[in-house]
Amino acid sequence: MLERVAMHQTRLRLPGVGVDAKGVALGSRGVVLLASLERLVAFLSLFTSSQSLADILPTLRIEVVKSRMNTREIVLSFAAQGSERMDRIAEVARAAFGNTFTGTSAHFVQYRDAAAPFGYDVAEVLAVDGDYVLYHNLFTQTYTHERDFDLASLLLRLRPHNDPSFGREPGPCWIVAEEGLGPAVIHYFIRSQVDARMGVVEWPPLSALDDGPVRRFLFDVPELPDRMAPLFRSTPGVTTYRPVAPGVALEVGWRHPVTLRACPVFRDSGLVLFQGRGQEPLVVDKVPALGDVSSFARVTLSEQAGFAAAVPVRPEAFGPIAVPVRLMPSIEPWTSVHASYVAPNEFPVLRRVIYALGTRTLRDASIAFTRVGAFLINRQGVESTPVGQFMRELRPNLFVAAGYDPVPAIEPEVLFRALGSPADHAIFLLPGKPAVGVPRAAFVPLVDAMIEGHSWSPLDASAIESALSAQLPQVVFGDRPPTPDGTGA
Repeated sequence: MLERVAMHQTRLRLPGVGVDAKGVALGSRGVVLLASLERLVAFLSLFTSSQSLADILPTLRIEVVKSRMNTREIVLSFAAQGSERMDRIAEVARAAFGNTFTGTSAHFVQYRDAAAPFGYDVAEVLAVDGDYVLYHNLFTQTYTHERDFDLASLLLRLRPHNDPSFGREPGPCWIVAEEGLGPAVIHYFIRSQVDARMGVVEWPPLSALDDGPVRRFLFDVPELPDRMAPLFRSTPGVTTYRPVAPGVALEVGWRHPVTLRACPVFRDSGLVLFQGRGQEPLVVDKVPALGDVSSFARVTLSEQAGFAAAVPVRPEAFGPIAVPVRLMPSIEPWTSVHASYVAPNEFPVLRRVIYALGTRTLRDASIAFTRVGAFLINRQGVESTPVGQFMRELRPNLFVAAGYDPVPAIEPEVLFRALGSPADHAIFLLPGKPAVGVPRAAFVPLVDAMIEGHSWSPLDASAIESALSAQLPQVVFGDRPPTPDGTGA
């Protein structure tokens, strides 16, 4: 018989069970008792339909246990880690007709329910031997461990059930073709221009009478066209699978009883293909090397015995075939505007703009004066000098007028090579004018080039010693000081 834990109760009789911050009786581990394998599958199906096993999988242990009445049941044990986790598991266990317990070592008490919101405690701890001693309101039973149950092996033994709606939507898929149909599928993909990768998988012989291993063609298709999907689903010897988790795929039209996406128990480097119609799953320990199907296209050789070698000639033999580079207006937004061209008639405007510039612009900007005008470069951006025609920097030492693009649309490096790749010149491309090259040495700081020199004349210092030695008069307020004769006159 169990006792309900009262609010604010702190002492419990069952060893290893205490109360958490909410006052709920809780041990370090939780236990779910299920009567049969069918109940276990139901529990896993219900649990994985709404949440993942990834959190409890590191501490999860599935065991077949034997009671004193020689009945075999299944126990799931895991780390409790708080009443929130235990509440979720207890809800699923009740739906699967299982019982939930909590404890620490071998003694486990029934977990809380609606009748006991803070859990249960035992009236008396039994002195019995067993791997699991479970205390419930309806029974107290001792169980001994018989064998472990591997979750991955259980998932492989479960057979998918028919679900015509599964895998009908577009998406990636795996296709397995028997050895005799593989080449036909390859050329069908090539003719239909379907992107796919192909590899060959081998399994051991099915019996001692087989001459060699079982070989099948494995295709990784990012997206199978809708027109091909019915053909691959109905052709004998060709099976289509839809990936549902890393390393796991299900045959189209079939669904596994457990949500495999929530059971990360299979390796990513391998591949498990669950088949329908009660067939065993195909397990690939390691995905083989995959190559594009276009690499397997049929090669046709010409019947000509020899080939006439072409003799290279210089392009000048055909006359002028090179095209000049021109500038065309562009509506693309301006970027990297680091220079400007100032025509000679705009020099007065440039002189007035100098007075409005800040110290940083005067220090960082550089300018070069040529016979066609001045070229101003400011790596910080020429927006602070609104004069002249702005120019974009295509690459170091190559500038083009803003609002224009060179045509043909060639790379800036190719254009720079076509201009001779002058390392010591800055090249400027202006509309309607030939390219202009300005030596880098001609650029000087803007402050040095635009500030005029001023004349000055020396001045002699005046002697002020006499003025400094003159006695200052004193002003006295009140009666006059007495004279030597005492009259004060």
